[in-house]
Amino acid sequence: MEKKSAASTPDEKRQERFKRWLSPPNVKFSDPAAEEGYKKRVTRFMKVMNLEEPDRVPVILPAGSFPLFYAGMTLKEAMYDNVRVCQAYRKFFKEFKGDTITGPGMVPPGRTMEMIDSLSSRWPGHGLPDDASMQQFVEGEYMKADEYDILLKDPSDFCFRYYLPRTLGALAPLANFSPLPHILGMPNRFLGPAVLPEVQKMYQTIIDYGKEIAKWQEPMMEFNREVLAAGYPSFFGGQSHAPFDILADTLRGTRGIVMDMYRQPEKLLEAMEMLTPMNIEIGLQMANATGVPIVFFALHKGDDTFMSEKQYEKFYWPTFRKVIMGLIEEGLVPYLFAEGSYNNRLEIIKDLPKGKVAWYFDRTDMFKAKEVLGDTACIAGNVPTSLLATGTPKVVKEYCRKLIEVCGKGGGFILTGGASIDKGNPDNLRAMIEAVEEYGVYK
Repeated sequence: MEKKSAASTPDEKRQERFKRWLSPPNVKFSDPAAEEGYKKRVTRFMKVMNLEEPDRVPVILPAGSFPLFYAGMTLKEAMYDNVRVCQAYRKFFKEFKGDTITGPGMVPPGRTMEMIDSLSSRWPGHGLPDDASMQQFVEGEYMKADEYDILLKDPSDFCFRYYLPRTLGALAPLANFSPLPHILGMPNRFLGPAVLPEVQKMYQTIIDYGKEIAKWQEPMMEFNREVLAAGYPSFFGGQSHAPFDILADTLRGTRGIVMDMYRQPEKLLEAMEMLTPMNIEIGLQMANATGVPIVFFALHKGDDTFMSEKQYEKFYWPTFRKVIMGLIEEGLVPYLFAEGSYNNRLEIIKDLPKGKVAWYFDRTDMFKAKEVLGDTACIAGNVPTSLLATGTPKVVKEYCRKLIEVCGKGGGFILTGGASIDKGNPDNLRAMIEAVEEYGVYK
């Protein structure tokens, strides 16, 4: 496929990827009906991505960690019992039939988090109350304000000797290693620190971590095979990031990135340009591995409340657009989760080829989004999480009806939540399914 795609146009690459998604190799469906259902669901998604009318509006249930609580588990319990986790998601799958898999892959394994001493995360029992429902990212300055030049000179070495030791306590000894390029001509230089007890302990932790992850993933992978065999496709083939968010979320933190926008904007812009091809490659590699052409983006710092339109056009959109276009060139479909509100961004983000991306909106005005982007991009969202968690099925169903009738007109619309839920009324998810079955059928 790679040899053939090298001489193909982006549209030809996309068609090849869609064909593989529609007819995945090495998948044994449980029966002909399951295979037929799989193809019907994938075709549904392909058509809305192409801004066409499918048989009906697709629905992605915003379940998140909901199956855990629905099965009577807490996240803390789930993080230490992968068998029960999969049982919970099987229960959910049997009762709630969306158009794609809701799987347990987002449940983090607690033992491995403890092994590596994750400094950039909090989870139940480790910085969060035992009844907390989500793992949380700990924002910090994992790259200092004066370290842009180190990152720009050698990002691999920066990640190895600066970022990893600062975010994973078990890898703290890496901070004392020689710069990675120093091993050229002297490869044993890389192994020299292995004589130190703290480095030996680090290596043993990595080995133990690998063994534990392999055990954790085994039932998860079996669950995914079962759901796929039953005819329910995976929707996300890969993930990537906007370059600004890599710096703002992962490295500099909110305070640091705001300061950089004013104090060293040129360094910030240079770093984002450097990160752009990397983010294209990340999405491409993951999608090639899974065979699913959808590349997910969680967009955190681009919403209306974080920066002005002028700042968005200078700092956020240019390199982000380059990543999007790079993935489109490879025949992939960027699925862009615009967290928060993007009402002031709609005219800016319209500047993309027709029918090549999907915008997944959280709190953006969906009717306005349909008006501005409807001829350009597929749109998804934005059933409020608060409504799904606390509303009634009747109100949820009516909200979905309005979205379907306006945003689903002419195709190009996926019904889903503004974000995932953890706890709430299960009948509200059923109301979403009922809404697409009653109001979302194209005639």
